[in-house]
Amino acid sequence: MILYNVTINIDESVHQQWLQWMQEKHIQDVLATGKFSSARLIKVLVDEEMGGTTYSVQYTTDSKETLQKYYTEDAPRLREEGLKLFGDKMLAFRTELEVISDFFQ
Repeated sequence: MILYNVTINIDESVHQQWLQWMQEKHIQDVLATGKFSSARLIKVLVDEEMGGTTYSVQYTTDSKETLQKYYTEDAPRLREEGLKLFGDKMLAFRTELEVISDFFQ
């Protein structure tokens, strides 16, 4: 299992608009590609020197091949919408993670 993690710092001036867009539209659009089985929106609990609020969105997919298809077929269009809406008020970086083991109490 692969986690596609997108970490985003969002400026306070557009924070509520961005959060609503993420929860009501963007994450659903990413899931609608059929390339991810789930998504989790997480608030990062640190005070950023640069200001803003930081979030992590973790999308679960079955393989690196499926993730590569997402990059090729869907990512440019979906990233463009965020850039049009929030521009330089949003800073994002992406990380690919491989799940080795899950443990539950």
